[in-house]
Amino acid sequence: MGKRPDYVEAARAFGHLLATRGIGLVYGGASVGMMGELADAALAAGGEVIGVMPQALVDREIAHTGLTDLRVVRSMHERKALMAELANGFVALPGGTGTLEEAFEVWTWGVLGLHQKACAWLNVAGYYDALLDAIDRMAGEGFVKPEHRQMVLVDSDAERLVSKIVDYAPPVLNPKWT
Repeated sequence: MGKRPDYVEAARAFGHLLATRGIGLVYGGASVGMMGELADAALAAGGEVIGVMPQALVDREIAHTGLTDLRVVRSMHERKALMAELANGFVALPGGTGTLEEAFEVWTWGVLGLHQKACAWLNVAGYYDALLDAIDRMAGEGFVKPEHRQMVLVDSDAERLVSKIVDYAPPVLNPKWT
């Protein structure tokens, strides 16, 4: 759950915020860690929470048993595809390699025009600052187009971030993305 209590508090507050705004949560289905805290907070506030988890992780007994709906799939690839299909937008909270992999994948899918959903990062306590600097460098060096960089919505305040997501209008992209 990270070393800072801010991260867990932000996950709980974000889950509560989603539920009180009537926004359902689609997530990885775990009962542990930041994902579990996020789901528990959304559920406690009366929110709808759908979890998607591969059978191998269900077998390890980390699946959340109190969800609105738990979808069990065969692989991590199926998990990500189903979560992307079910979700209307994507938010990355502070996390590790899996969080980054999923955040970059859905952003890349947006760049490729495979979806037009918001991709957002909740930048708790400046967690993503260094990564955002690297992405800005990629854009500055011509490896990321400015309109693609702008597709990643970032804010340190959950309320403002949710408003950005709700108001998101995808950029008009050239059909040939390269």
